[in-house]
Amino acid sequence: MLDRTDIHPLFDGAPDSVSFRKLRKRIVRDTRAAIADFGMARKGDRWLVCLSGGKDSYTLLAALTELRWRGLLPVDLLACNLDQGQPGFPATVLPDFLSRMGVPHRIDYRDTYSVVMDKVPQGATMCALCSRLRRGNLYRIAREEGCSTVVLGHHRDDILETFFLNLFHGGRLAAMPPRLLNDEGDLFVARPLAYISEDDCGRFAQALGYPIIPCDLCGSQDGLQRQQVKRMLDQWEAADPGRRQRMFRALTCADPSHLLDGRKFDFAGLAAGAARGGDMP
Repeated sequence: MLDRTDIHPLFDGAPDSVSFRKLRKRIVRDTRAAIADFGMARKGDRWLVCLSGGKDSYTLLAALTELRWRGLLPVDLLACNLDQGQPGFPATVLPDFLSRMGVPHRIDYRDTYSVVMDKVPQGATMCALCSRLRRGNLYRIAREEGCSTVVLGHHRDDILETFFLNLFHGGRLAAMPPRLLNDEGDLFVARPLAYISEDDCGRFAQALGYPIIPCDLCGSQDGLQRQQVKRMLDQWEAADPGRRQRMFRALTCADPSHLLDGRKFDFAGLAAGAARGGDMP
């Protein structure tokens, strides 16, 4: 079905190479798989597709738009960018691009940059507060626009990095869930790129010439814990290609009976002769 020649303008001018066609098909296929595997879509839903202007959010928009264009995603899409008031932010890039592509969108301005700079001590990590403020505003926009789901561009590597951040610094086994219900219980958050690598997002966005907007806030800080974890994973991947994907696959194969959390498995209730669903390896 993806071999049809009539394509959405987001794919217009795409390279005609075999390697790019394989990349595009893989991204669209794996995005569709994640949506199905984690029950993200309900017919008639309206999704707020959050765009930062980075390679990941462009890939997200293109994959979802392609699926909807092909009749494989029965939801309405509204692209949204939250202009957070960062000095020098090219405010016209995204609205011009989205208008040219014929993508329904909303640009919302909220000066969270000044709040972050005022509240966060010099040299401290800005990401946590910036993320909370951004998320709160995106929830507000979703409610105003009648959207049931806030869709984010986090990919496989973001999920894996979060797992190791929680392991090393939070003392718990947790990552980014592909789908969750917010604390208020009225909005879903979905990550359809859960199966897509960061490298694929980068090659895809670059091949299509999407106008990338760098983050000049958290993206400009050195020494962040996430950057350290990313470097570690890069080194592991270089020494043993495919390790990232194997570790990610492990997140889909959790076995509570082989961990140590008594809240997740009744170790005290084990009885001889009873079927327990998994012996020691």
